[in-house]
Amino acid sequence: MADEISTLMNNSKTKDVLLRLRNNKTVHGILKDFDVHMNLTLDDAEDISEETPQKLGTILLRGDNILAISIPEEEKS
Repeated sequence: MADEISTLMNNSKTKDVLLRLRNNKTVHGILKDFDVHMNLTLDDAEDISEETPQKLGTILLRGDNILAISIPEEEKS
């Protein structure tokens, strides 16, 4: 299972991901990197929880603060 998740996350690098956080925030950005603890680095991140999105730039999110990750579907050949 861990290998499947790692493969899925590796295939999502440089793609836009949507994250739901423990503090009821929703963030999206371009996945730059991750580690075994699901700590994520995002480029061009935005907090889209409020009516007006707030630009965050490049951020590091600690894995234990992430409730859910939505990644783009793989393109079919």
